[in-house]
Amino acid sequence: MTKSVGVITLGCDKNRVDTENMLYYLARGGYDLTNDYESAQILIVNTCAFIESARKEGIETILSAARYKDGKCEKLIVTGCLPQKHRAELIFGLPEVDAFLGTDEYASICSVIRSLYGENEEEEREQSAELPRLVTTPQHYAYLKIAEGCDNFCTFCTIPSIRGKYRSRSEEALLREAAALAEQGVKELILVAQDVTRYGTDTNETNLVSLLKKLSAFPFASLRLMYCYPELVSDELIAEIVSNPKIAKYIDVPIQHIDDTLLKRMNRRSTGEQIKTLFRKLKENGIAVRTTVMVGFPQETEEAFENLCAFIRTYKPYHVGVFAYSREEGTPAYKLKGQIPLKVKRQRVNTVGALHLKNREETCKALIGKTLTVLYEDVDYKRKMFVGRTQYDAPEIDTKVFFTADFVDVGEYYPVRITGFDGYDLIGVKAE
Repeated sequence: MTKSVGVITLGCDKNRVDTENMLYYLARGGYDLTNDYESAQILIVNTCAFIESARKEGIETILSAARYKDGKCEKLIVTGCLPQKHRAELIFGLPEVDAFLGTDEYASICSVIRSLYGENEEEEREQSAELPRLVTTPQHYAYLKIAEGCDNFCTFCTIPSIRGKYRSRSEEALLREAAALAEQGVKELILVAQDVTRYGTDTNETNLVSLLKKLSAFPFASLRLMYCYPELVSDELIAEIVSNPKIAKYIDVPIQHIDDTLLKRMNRRSTGEQIKTLFRKLKENGIAVRTTVMVGFPQETEEAFENLCAFIRTYKPYHVGVFAYSREEGTPAYKLKGQIPLKVKRQRVNTVGALHLKNREETCKALIGKTLTVLYEDVDYKRKMFVGRTQYDAPEIDTKVFFTADFVDVGEYYPVRITGFDGYDLIGVKAE
């Protein structure tokens, strides 16, 4: 009898792609996939372990999944970053779990399940030319993971110890996967990696701009860049974004901070002035910037924090994600003196959030009366409005456009006249 498998995925979009790869292996191995966790005979939790809150979420989700063992669930498997980093502790602390797989073991999922049931190894099926993923995003967009690992070694980050050194995927493999995604009807292809801009630097065979040019030959409506380190956002890359109609005028550049002393302590490779120069250049070229900043890093003085606030007020990034420093054992920053109290960290998160909201409201006011091209994705039944986003917004993490219309199709683009806003989000009506 075929076993049914349910998979719960946590963490970022890069982890989502890992889950999609694992789903492919499971389907290819003959397992039935289900979203009904109560009916699943096997449950898999694919975890994140980047910071303490992610690990806490992972443990809570695993314990919740273990409760299904009182019903139809026979086996519980935990995969991903959490067992990659903390397998020994998990084996001791979570006897409810039947098996653990790290980030480099997803392809073994079927053999692990068979071993749990005492079944004989099956002969490995030859991999077909089909897309080696079961895409879980809406049909009109998908992620393309172009590399694994990270070589940046920021002093606060555990990713290199979990994911290993930076490894670019071959251009041939990426183009083959992109072709399959295009054939499935994907309109927006979102490039992701721990550091997208570093693509090809480890092989010296290609680079990001070359890859973008080749991806542009496919019938995607849009290509989007996430996770670009500031020191590698070159003039060549900016020129390609500006001149290539297939690339969204959007870039995600996590800066973490703007204060030179803290940037050096974080082992970041850009200075505050270099970051400011880059942001001016991006704005002059009409490219919307999403950035991420960290507050409460050890020895972040009031002056250093004010430097960051002044940057947010002056340069007004289109989107800002802010999070408090998480003290991670095993990282160089863990041993630094001058750890900031949690209360102060929370206050600083709220301060940056308020600054960005004020900037965002100014941006929204300036857009009233303008007509924007909006990709329709969902319905907000409470508002009784359609929900979409512009080329300046990535799915799930950025702002939305709520609008009214007689009829629209999911995954299609429509002109929307902006009539107002609600906090970060725009409100409008489909233009005739």
